[in-house]
Amino acid sequence: MTGCAATARLKSTPLVADTQAMPYCSPLPAAHRMAHRNLLALVLAVTAMFVPATVIAQTQAPAAPTPKEIGDQVRRALAGGVARDKELTVGAGSGSAAAGSATGPSKRPANPRASRQYIRARAAELAGRPPPMEEIVDPARPVGEAHWAYHGINGPQAWGMLKPEYATCATGQRQSPINIDESITLRGPAEAIQFAYGPSNATIVNNGHTVQVDMNGDNGIFVRGSRFHLIQMHFHHPAEEQINFRTYAMVAHLVHRNHLGQLAVVAVLLEPGEANPVIDHLWTYMPLGKDDRVPFPRGSVDLTGLLPKDPLYYQFMGSLTTPPCTEDVLWMVLKQPVTISHEQLRLFAQQFPNNARPVQPINGRVVREAR
Repeated sequence: MTGCAATARLKSTPLVADTQAMPYCSPLPAAHRMAHRNLLALVLAVTAMFVPATVIAQTQAPAAPTPKEIGDQVRRALAGGVARDKELTVGAGSGSAAAGSATGPSKRPANPRASRQYIRARAAELAGRPPPMEEIVDPARPVGEAHWAYHGINGPQAWGMLKPEYATCATGQRQSPINIDESITLRGPAEAIQFAYGPSNATIVNNGHTVQVDMNGDNGIFVRGSRFHLIQMHFHHPAEEQINFRTYAMVAHLVHRNHLGQLAVVAVLLEPGEANPVIDHLWTYMPLGKDDRVPFPRGSVDLTGLLPKDPLYYQFMGSLTTPPCTEDVLWMVLKQPVTISHEQLRLFAQQFPNNARPVQPINGRVVREAR
């Protein structure tokens, strides 16, 4: 007797004790049974998508995924895109820790976009590629600790928002650099700048933003009834100051300070031409990278040769051109440019393709032009 026949016979006979040995025979054809199984699997899959994570976790705690499975999940997410209403949760730790966390309440991350950014960055890492800069998220780093730059999200347009002490970069009314429009300058006689430079000890350093020469000697200028001591000089490429909207190749800023703490900056414009012996000496000890410091031979730095023959200048009140953009800085831009060779220009530009702040509004300031 076949299993189907035995099952049919049971409907008309008393219940027998040994029914476990009887095979079950569905009255449906095989094709229908297959369709039912497929439908059941689909229903279970759809249901699982909408059942809360807590219910699933209480029913059965899944085993912690292996590193290979995590990598496959992340690569699939990267290839197919991450839906806005879905999350890919990657857990790290021992098996017991993973199982224990599965029974807790399901929590959405505070920033779903940050989760997607982390997934893409992690996928790039697993694939052996560097993560995209815009995808890197470091929630442990406060915004106030962001360092200023000349490009990107921390560029000049954002300096005033990076730190409270940088606020003047955005709110100041006498910011530098500026465009000097000779059609509106205040022309007339002005006192000459008395330079007192001589052979000195110095150290050249790459501070990450420019090449700076820290001076150690009795160098200074005398102007407006006060002596200003030379602290350091540094360079910008291209020049930050503009004259009648003309931009020069480079500029050297010689930073001085008097006994009251006021700053005075002399700007020497540089343009391509003959090689400059002072620049040649400085570049001989050019630092190799950020924070690299190189001392010059004793008494070998004399900046007198960097000054033009014509002492006339433009004068105005401005600010530092880098954060914190402190104002009340006396600026004197020498009118006559000094030449440097194309090779000298190239050596600096290779390290600093553009380290110049854009010109700032004059806001009614008086610019004096010495005659």
